Amino acid sequence: MRPIIEFCTNNMHHGTEALFKKLEQNPDYDVIEYGCLGNCGECYTFPYVLVNGEIVAAFTPEELETAVAAKIKEIEEMFDLLGE
Repeated sequence: MRPIIEFCTNNMHHGTEALFKKLEQNPDYDVIEYGCLGNCGECYTFPYVLVNGEIVAAFTPEELETAVAAKIKEIEEMFDLLGE
């Protein structure tokens, strides 16, 4: 299952553009940028993305990258359990 990672253009001021470009290079991910994801409170406050529709947020872009990796691992583990 390919994770879908959605970025808000308006959130790029937190420094998430580098993470967007990095994740976009991974052929195992579907990375999409939208003009607005409708989470304005989150967007204003923290760097964040949606991973398979769930908000993943952190205080810094570096922490966000770690949080995204953890969320993807969690999703993969759930699918592995379902496959057994």
